[in-house]
Amino acid sequence: MAYAGQEIHNPRTGQRMVFLETDRREVLRIDSINPPVEGEPEPEHVHPHQESGAELISGSLRFRVDGRERSLGPGDRITVPPNTRHNFWNDANEEAHSIQWFRPSLEIAAFFETFFALAQQGRLNEKGLPSVLQIAAMSSSFSDEVRVTRPPWPVQRVVLGALAPIARRRGYRARYELP
Repeated sequence: MAYAGQEIHNPRTGQRMVFLETDRREVLRIDSINPPVEGEPEPEHVHPHQESGAELISGSLRFRVDGRERSLGPGDRITVPPNTRHNFWNDANEEAHSIQWFRPSLEIAAFFETFFALAQQGRLNEKGLPSVLQIAAMSSSFSDEVRVTRPPWPVQRVVLGALAPIARRRGYRARYELP
């Protein structure tokens, strides 16, 4: 269970987060460090029921929101409405430091904790993503918090729903905690 002050680290990407506020009904604020991206940025995704955003403290982040790109520098802010396709990456040669938020927070802190735990266990592929069976196991727990945009959600829901029982039988879990 995520708590205020908890620091998590993704050894695959080098991203570090400290949860600042963790009120499930209101907001999750995260102090985040994003190293420069080598290769592909995170997949385009949506937060179906959450507004998200960031305020950059130092460095540079590039956001793609509904197909339009925008670079943020120190002091810049961005807000992404619920269910809006987006992704972001560090487009500079130095770490980017930002305060990010999700409103309402729902279970997004548990999603990050699970994702970073999988990274620490070496269970992400070369693109930094879990296997399809792991995603199927996680989908019922986190589909209100985050969804990739391709394939379309109705297709994902059917396929992941069919794979979830197989994933559970093979020992995949929906949630993982960090040590």
